[in-house]
Amino acid sequence: MTVNELLPLAVIASSLIPGLIIFTLPERQVAVRTTLNLAGAVTKILLTGLLLIGVVSGESFAVRYTVAPGLELVFKADALALLFVSLSATLWLFTTLYAIGYLEQAPHRSRFFGFFSLCVTATMGIAMAGNLFTFFIFYELLTLTTFPLIVHRGNAKALRGGTVYLGYTLGGGAVLLVGIVWLHHLAGQTDFVQGGMTALLDSAPRLHLQAIFLLLIAGVGVKAALVPLHGWLPQAMVAPAPVSALLHAVAVVKAGAFGVVRIVYEIYGIESARNLDLLAPLAMVAGVTILWGSGRALFQDDLKKRLAFSTVSQVSYIVLGVALFGMAGTVGGLAHLVHQGVMKITLFFCAGNYAESLGIHKVSEMNGGGRRMPLTSLAFAIGALGMMGAPMTAGAVSKAWLNQGAMDAGMDWAVWVLTGSSLLNAAYFLPILYRLWLRPAPAEWPHERIPARGWRETDWLLLLPPLATAGTVLLASLFADAAISPLSLARLIGRMEYLEPSP
Repeated sequence: MTVNELLPLAVIASSLIPGLIIFTLPERQVAVRTTLNLAGAVTKILLTGLLLIGVVSGESFAVRYTVAPGLELVFKADALALLFVSLSATLWLFTTLYAIGYLEQAPHRSRFFGFFSLCVTATMGIAMAGNLFTFFIFYELLTLTTFPLIVHRGNAKALRGGTVYLGYTLGGGAVLLVGIVWLHHLAGQTDFVQGGMTALLDSAPRLHLQAIFLLLIAGVGVKAALVPLHGWLPQAMVAPAPVSALLHAVAVVKAGAFGVVRIVYEIYGIESARNLDLLAPLAMVAGVTILWGSGRALFQDDLKKRLAFSTVSQVSYIVLGVALFGMAGTVGGLAHLVHQGVMKITLFFCAGNYAESLGIHKVSEMNGGGRRMPLTSLAFAIGALGMMGAPMTAGAVSKAWLNQGAMDAGMDWAVWVLTGSSLLNAAYFLPILYRLWLRPAPAEWPHERIPARGWRETDWLLLLPPLATAGTVLLASLFADAAISPLSLARLIGRMEYLEPSP
């Protein structure tokens, strides 16, 4: 086996092996567990860096294993995979640091961090899956590894939220499986191929292809939280803050959106999808989801639920970009896959800090929080401004490309959807910033705790991750044209899909 075949497997193993070992550790083995967590996260980033350098240089990374006649496990690390892998690997390190501080006194930490590592392992498998069979295996593994994290607290509310999540996602997986089996029956294989499976699509019945597309998109659309398949996401907010961050920025919703990208570009192919009249309905579903999520967020007093409905909206920016049929829309959607993840994880880290340090869970309780927790509130402000698409933030970069893509496609309605969503984003984020910085603080906080480490604001393990990710929100805009940046990688993928010459 060559190095180029081993590297994708090593990226997966860098979280799988620590996770399996962590399950066996007694609770008191804090130092060993922390070392394994951080060693796995750092190793994954280093391996991902090697893959990135290789992919940008034109190298190929792929490996196949035959499971049964006609069924293969296939892993490949192409530019599209590396976009998702880079996001997940980087944010896993920050989320691990945050979770170590957040759960320091909590019970069942070995169980939590074991499933936490397996969740990231499943995400890596999804990102580097080379066919729909491999994608499905890891897609369902992601469901099974995130459920214990959602119900970690073990109370009735957590179990109810986890049950809703499991019902939605297992149902979506069943629908996805039907679509995969049907497609496999027609094609004999379901590899992800640049430009799509054009030979199949030229010969298969049009109605069959449209029905299969509907099944596949519905299956991944559950995790992508497309309306009306989004009901699990607000319910899952009963999970601890590190898990919420993982669900929204690193794993579950991103896996669904990533599945849409693979299906449109590398199963059907963008040209065939348009000729089958599949892209316009997909764009409309994304547009409805964008406005619905933004509108619902406006009326949520619970901070995490407001952020959850914001995710429903923002993730569909990715789906809209895919459906716009054009280079600019593709670049905007793919860049937003990374940008939204960094912005949203910042906001969930901050929400966790407010809850842990001051007992704040509701927007109405946030008055004066900026003066009590200035660094956390600065990070929250940067994340919120990025979500609004404010200049000099990552959100402004991807939204500019999406707007250009909508105009290039002649979809003026999509421009209005994006504009309306940005205005709604401002309507539900600006009042929070006003409360944090300009409203007087209460006489006492709901449940204030002074940390043992760091300074009065909060534990440094809870403060460092949101500050780092907030800085990344700014850096992704300032260095958008750097050789290895989310935007540059999205441009590379766009040129591959549309065969446009390099600038």
